[in-house]
Amino acid sequence: MSWDEIGDTPCPIARTLAVVGDRWTMLIVRELFTGTRRFEDFQAQTGISPHLLSTRLKRLEADGIVRRQAYSAHPPRHDYRLTEKGLDLYPLILGLRAWGEKWGGFDAAHQPALRILHKACGHETGLPLRCAACGMAYGARDTKAVMSDDFATARAARHQAFHARKTTDRG
Repeated sequence: MSWDEIGDTPCPIARTLAVVGDRWTMLIVRELFTGTRRFEDFQAQTGISPHLLSTRLKRLEADGIVRRQAYSAHPPRHDYRLTEKGLDLYPLILGLRAWGEKWGGFDAAHQPALRILHKACGHETGLPLRCAACGMAYGARDTKAVMSDDFATARAARHQAFHARKTTDRG
């Protein structure tokens, strides 16, 4: 299945990955959340090649994640800002950060790369998983996934197509 096809599945995770499922794209998004705005600053902070950076920024713009904003007319120069759609990636960035802090191989004495402070009170914050209905904290073992009919049908069709190709390849 190609990335274009993944973007058309009934699975919201697959559709999200079709837009931001590339390591360079996520590093660009990280940089946007830390205040990086200009092309050369993205290059400096990520090590990404100019061509790849340009491609990823154009894709983020086409997908409505960022908008270009002119900051110089002569020569023409733009910086990049997160849109509302882009700002909604914040929990994903916090989730990646939390996972990396726990499983990234840091020793116990390491200082976190970033501390996230709540502007209103100044306290450190992160990604709480709390039920909107009852307020209880939860984790993966406290939930269950229930597939929609469309998602279950799409998964069954992919399974059948895979096995049909496998049988054809053998014969």
